Amino acid sequence: MAYTTINKSSLNMNTKIYTGNGSTGNAQTGVGFQPDMTWLKNRDTTNDHELFDAVRGATKTIYPNRNDAEYTNASGSLTSFDSDGFTVGNGDGANKSGSGIASWNWKAGTTGSGTTTGSGTGKAYSYSVNTTAGFSIVKYLGNGTSGHTIPHHLGSVPGMIIFKQLNASRGWGVYHQSRGAGKILYLDEGIAEQSANILTGTPTSSVMSLPALNENNINDASYIAYCFSEKVGYSKIGSYTGNGNADGTFVYTGFKPAFVLIKYATSNSGWWQMQDNKRDVDNPTEKAIFANESDAEYSNANYAADFLSNGIKMRNTTAGSNTSTAPYVFMAFGQSLVGSNNVPCTAR
Repeated sequence: MAYTTINKSSLNMNTKIYTGNGSTGNAQTGVGFQPDMTWLKNRDTTNDHELFDAVRGATKTIYPNRNDAEYTNASGSLTSFDSDGFTVGNGDGANKSGSGIASWNWKAGTTGSGTTTGSGTGKAYSYSVNTTAGFSIVKYLGNGTSGHTIPHHLGSVPGMIIFKQLNASRGWGVYHQSRGAGKILYLDEGIAEQSANILTGTPTSSVMSLPALNENNINDASYIAYCFSEKVGYSKIGSYTGNGNADGTFVYTGFKPAFVLIKYATSNSGWWQMQDNKRDVDNPTEKAIFANESDAEYSNANYAADFLSNGIKMRNTTAGSNTSTAPYVFMAFGQSLVGSNNVPCTAR
């Protein structure tokens, strides 16, 4: 069994489910911490996903399923990050009356700013980071020069980085360590990975180096980067091969998953499948939301998987997570049964 320094994973990443009431000032508590990134989706409607972070500011929305520029919504969506959750306004995506809403929340917290380095002109950047849990948010200006070096402040090598240009319509470029710096995945699309350098090489424990790429390094364009590194017993950023059998592939994580994001890497119909232990409390988990689609939540055996004490057991035969011989990438968060110093941890 994996040991971990994170004895309670829900103090760093937690899913909160709530019902909208259609009013302004609908405060959601019980997250367990003040979030620095909150991702919302109305489970019952085709409203877009909405993503917020504390570096950009609470009312500034970006849409994971669209390439739109950042949008400021002062009263209709997330209006504040609070000590034990967040408050939403009266918009249908975040608070439609009677709708079930899913929120996925991550803690960063330590803030700072500086000037980027590497090739070309240094540019301003700011950040919020949680080195214990391996998560940082970095807002920066591109410089249009290959070799532009951006500090991520994780203190460990990121395994997945999600980039979005904020001031123009541009796709969400994703680096995943299992596919390498020469492949780009797009969070807002279900298309196959593209052969192009999203980074100039493998990131280090301190920086990521960018090419002159539209998705992350146009001169003076504003970008946000969400950076994740693996932490034993809490997070896993990996890959697996599907077997096309209902007695499916077992994916080792070293902890009981609480949230998982999966993508069929080489398929043009490989949606980003999101599952968690709050929308589906028993095995098999069958409730899926797709990050690149505005569709309402799906619930059927096509997405079946068991969340086990040390990984995920696929229980379906479909393209979402278990086509035979297909390569999949994933990012998962959860709780090891044993923490540091043999401290028992609570798991589902």
